[in-house]
Amino acid sequence: MNIVAFGAGGVGGYFGGRLALSGEDVTFVARGAHLNAIREKGLRIARSEGDLLINPAQVTDDVTTLSPPDYLLFAVKLQDTEAVAEACRPIVGPNTTVVSLQNGVEAVDILSSTFGPDKVLAGMVGVATYISEPGVVTQTGAFHFMAIGEQDGTRSDRAVALEQACKKAGLKVKLSDDIDVDIWLKFIFLSALSSMTALTRLPNGPLRTTPETRDLFRACMEEAAAVGRAKGVNLPDDVVDERMKMWDGMPAEMVASMAHDLMAGKPIEMARLGGAVVRLGVELGIQTPTQSILCAALTPYLNGTPK
Repeated sequence: MNIVAFGAGGVGGYFGGRLALSGEDVTFVARGAHLNAIREKGLRIARSEGDLLINPAQVTDDVTTLSPPDYLLFAVKLQDTEAVAEACRPIVGPNTTVVSLQNGVEAVDILSSTFGPDKVLAGMVGVATYISEPGVVTQTGAFHFMAIGEQDGTRSDRAVALEQACKKAGLKVKLSDDIDVDIWLKFIFLSALSSMTALTRLPNGPLRTTPETRDLFRACMEEAAAVGRAKGVNLPDDVVDERMKMWDGMPAEMVASMAHDLMAGKPIEMARLGGAVVRLGVELGIQTPTQSILCAALTPYLNGTPK
């Protein structure tokens, strides 16, 4: 199948790269030094169990040069969603499926409003990856997962075909009949991890073993879960306990991608992560005091390190 991965960073580079190595026809959209390095040396996925190299890798910074693909993997930062969606209009053809692999709980709605709900396959991924240098995506730990699903819960041919391609690539993938729940399960955890690791500049290890920060982390997730339930998402009763257990099993050195961005002086996704918890809480009448304070402290960094 023909795939365009818009965004060759931690998500697009990793999942698109794995699909390319399995024989799928994948073109990456990248820019700047990352683009140049991929053109010259290929895309390398650095892993503890052995590096992967896609070389040659098909890559461009100009989507207008591409034909409409079967699947457009949408893997850009949340703050870029609307602008990139508009830029992708020319390559979303009648047989193109747009697959949202972004963070947060609002990306699918944004893409659906741009391309139409029938064009968008909802998705959720989890992987600890980041661009460690131009042309290199580094994975921290060995875990990864993906869930995809139609917004109406049906089992479509296009979702099954993508699921099979991902399995062929050795990816851990689930075809979900309630993708909203999967997206919110990730969001509850990631909104806490992003705010906590970015604000403290600390990885999982010390945050888990310090009682005060462990309590803050749990409070962030409890607030997000309350917002999700108020929004009508069918979350499990033990969702916070389960997410805490999951956190305890993750690499001690792991931080959220938002923390990598903050420490690199780049804009951060806070408005659509912890900020979304706060904003949706206001709309739904749910108090979110912990995330409100964390987000307030991170606000000066929204557009990068303050000058």
